[in-house]
Amino acid sequence: MRTLTLRGLLGPLAVLAALSLTATACGSDTEDTGAVSASPMDINAALERGGKVTVWAWEPTLKKVAEDFEKKYPKVDIELVNAGTGDKQYMPLQNAIAAGNGAPDVAQIEYYALGQFTIDKSVEDLSPYGAQRWGTSFTSGTWDAVTGDKAVYALPMDSGPMAFFYNKKVFDKHGVKVPTTWDEYVEAARTLHKADPKIFITNDTGDAGATTSLIWQAGGRPYRTDGTDVTVDFDDEGTRKYTATWQKLLDEKLVAPISTWSDAWYKGLADGSIATLSIGAWMPANLTSGVASASGDWRVAPLPQWTKGEKTTAENGGSSLAVPKAAMNKELAYAFTEFATTGAGASTRVAQGAFPATRTDLESKAFLDTKFPYFGGQQANRIFAESARNVGADWSYLPFQVYANSIFNDTAGKAYVTPTTLADGLKAWQDASVTYGKDHGFTVNE
Repeated sequence: MRTLTLRGLLGPLAVLAALSLTATACGSDTEDTGAVSASPMDINAALERGGKVTVWAWEPTLKKVAEDFEKKYPKVDIELVNAGTGDKQYMPLQNAIAAGNGAPDVAQIEYYALGQFTIDKSVEDLSPYGAQRWGTSFTSGTWDAVTGDKAVYALPMDSGPMAFFYNKKVFDKHGVKVPTTWDEYVEAARTLHKADPKIFITNDTGDAGATTSLIWQAGGRPYRTDGTDVTVDFDDEGTRKYTATWQKLLDEKLVAPISTWSDAWYKGLADGSIATLSIGAWMPANLTSGVASASGDWRVAPLPQWTKGEKTTAENGGSSLAVPKAAMNKELAYAFTEFATTGAGASTRVAQGAFPATRTDLESKAFLDTKFPYFGGQQANRIFAESARNVGADWSYLPFQVYANSIFNDTAGKAYVTPTTLADGLKAWQDASVTYGKDHGFTVNE
């Protein structure tokens, strides 16, 4: 197995269209070769012949999976390439696909971004390789995220069902109960900040993923997609629930104006000045490594609800493995994709800290009984697994969600630094997204 960085790999591909995301509606330079004919016999023959499989991914747990795959199939060489995290990879990936060369055999693609690769058929439908048989093996939320029109465009790698992380030490000191509703959350924010003006219930400077996840949980469905026919509407009931609550926090200056993943954010989590996080179940590893000094202070609880007594959650993060149409070794690529996301490969990744998308791992006694020293010995996976079972259905992203997210701070983000309300900011985000969609060949409804 070889592990490379992107430096020097792409060369002139970077000078292709400044925003190759536009290929999503206008068609791709990659020829659609039609349905793939593949069978277990084809895949086994490919494994016997061997060859190289280039994998673009940033997920560190894949290193061990690649080593295990090469041990099982010694004629296959897995070349792991860190082509950048998230959207930093997607531009080079689409450039390589458009150019017809330089694309990997396997690519890690987050769920929110997958649509821009499926709309122009730049990733393989994995159904002919036998991917449909794994439908019941994954949680419904992750399987829905990689399928459509009877096609399987990728296999889920992990998931991010949301939970509520809170600093128990801070809550106990100020006599604050763990909120079970978002109304209680606002009251907790007020109590904590009044008790100590240095304490904020959370941080927020405007984050597209966090915003859409909470709207998702609230029942909002601002995006509807049917091929190139899309709807963008940030004025539905669920979105209004979110904006009404979050506007109170912004107006009363109850959230810290600190960016997530910044040094100041880690410091706030460590010293208790940022008291909670509403985020995906992949967060424990980040707390353990980045906020080690607060070990024992933090706990996990179910996500607060918009209506008392409900259990609805949403996803925040998570990614898949897809096979680009331009892949050179598609049978081998699929074999590795299946190995990495199911069975022993999935369990290997979970053992290294990845949060599972597979039902078997989610429901295993070993997983559910795991005690987290960081959370005072709490069996936090039980809360995460319950959240995974209660993710709201029928959520969808735009086929150009990567672009939409990139302009969030220039539109909705103004609500955090100017008198603009969050509702008006989301309307500006909607308008800009609609304009972009229409300019690039989509039929866009509002």
